Formats: sequence, structure tokens, C-alpha cells
Amino acid sequence: MKICRFVLAFLFVSTGLATAGERHIAFERDDAVWIANVDGTSEKKIAAGIFSAISPDGTRVAFVTVEKSGTSYVRHIALVEITGGKTTIFKDVPSDNSYYPVWSPDGKRIAFTLRENEIWHLATIAPDGTEFRFLKKGAQNQATLYSPCWARDEGSIFCQDMTNIYQISLDGAVLAQWNIEKLIPNGGMSGDGRIAVSPGGKRLLLSTDMGEEHHRKDWDGPPPALWIFEIATQKAVRITPKTLFGWDGCWIDNDNILFLSQPAGEKSASLYRMSTNGKNLKRLIKNARFPTVSAQ
Repeated sequence: MKICRFVLAFLFVSTGLATAGERHIAFERDDAVWIANVDGTSEKKIAAGIFSAISPDGTRVAFVTVEKSGTSYVRHIALVEITGGKTTIFKDVPSDNSYYPVWSPDGKRIAFTLRENEIWHLATIAPDGTEFRFLKKGAQNQATLYSPCWARDEGSIFCQDMTNIYQISLDGAVLAQWNIEKLIPNGGMSGDGRIAVSPGGKRLLLSTDMGEEHHRKDWDGPPPALWIFEIATQKAVRITPKTLFGWDGCWIDNDNILFLSQPAGEKSASLYRMSTNGKNLKRLIKNARFPTVSAQ
């Protein structure tokens, strides 16, 4: 009997250690925030909201709440703890319209976009809702900056204005810029065109819209494609073929990504995994939007 108890205890501890290091995905489905294991198993709804972003350590998810206010809606950045479900809404931000939260690699700051008096800004905030700061204020007759994404050194942010991709410092100075048309032949980026920095910090995964014909009767608008931009060489390579519509990509590691695609005839997008060389394509989760993956 003692041996049996020891074996059971050993198995229990071993299983706990195996699951403790499990990485997780956060994604959006039907205006709610969901999480799952990185292989797509164990889906679980954890909050009502949109634009989910899981923290690097996998313990919290930043997202956007949507509340009706009179004839319009207000949107606030919020944070939910995966264990326990405690939710904090950041209402001390000078705007009732905040979008697209994204974590710094060290988990100490969240960048996001907000609209104030019809002008869009980039800002950051601490995960406890304090230390709000404008990162880059917009202005009338000035292009809006979209798709904020932290550099791996946490000292700058990548973003885009549908004409150029920028790297800006945390005081708003432009450190580098690249023209999108020159990087992506016959392609461009919309306000929803996402940027994701590789774990090694040397490549950007770009969600683009291509100016090319397609023959899908169930698809309105330009076909989406994923490109990888190598910062050092200043060159971009398309990784999804014309037959695979892909967008909203994020990195699992330096060689594998997650992204959304909607097969012909289906009514919603699914979450896929693929190697950066275009191989090992696998569907993980059906009916998903805006995926992110934890670093741990």
C-alpha cells in the first residue's frame, strides 16, 4: 500500500510539473475572451470582451470591454487574472475608446491605442491601471498610428500608419521607418494590419492586404497575406501562398507562428499553426479571432 501511495504521489507531482509550464493562447470568440493550451486543447471562456492579449508569463489577459452608453458604446482596457477570474477595468484613462492592448516583453507595461476628441493616440499603462502615459499623441490632419507592438528590448515600439512602418522610442521619436509599398509589392496594410516581433527581435510578422485577384465568391475585399520582414536586411518574404488567406499572425517561437485563416465555404475564421517556411500547417481552434500566445 505504501508503494502504491508513493507511485500515485509521484505521478501527481510529475503531472503538476508538466502542466505548470504549459504555454497558453488567448483569443476572441463571439465578443468574449477565451484561453487554450498552445496546442489548441482545453478551451475556456474567461471574460466578456474583445482584442485579447495574454501576458508573457501566461497569468493574465488584457482585453477591451464594450459597454453601451446612450446611443453609442464605450471601450476600456481591462485585465483579467486567469486563475480566479478577478477583472480590473482601467477607467482612469482620458478616453472612452481604447483598443488593441499589447504587453511589453517583461510584462510591466501595456501599450494601446485610444481615441480622444476624434484624434487617435498611442499610450502605455502599468498592469495595475496606474502610470498612464501618452507615447505618441496624434493631431488633426496627421496620419493615425496603428498596430503597436513592443520591441524586444522594451525601449521602443513598432507601429504603422498604412503608408509606413515605424519604430518609435518611448518618448515618441521616430527611430526608423520603412515604406510599406516598397516592402510589400502590390500590397498594403489597413488599420487592422497587425505587426508582431519575433522572439529574437530581428523579424516582423506583418498582416497585409494584397492587390491581387482571387476567385473566392465568399470573400469581399482584398485577399490577406502574411509576410516576414527581416530588419537587418530590409527585405520581406511572403510566407502564405495565394491559396491560403492568412492574417493576425503571432509568434510561437522563431520558427513557428499562429494566425487566422478562413477556408472557402466556412463562415468564421479558424486559428492555425504553421512553420515560417510554410510547412506543417495545422488547424488548432475553430471560430477564433485575434490570437496571442504567452512566452511561458
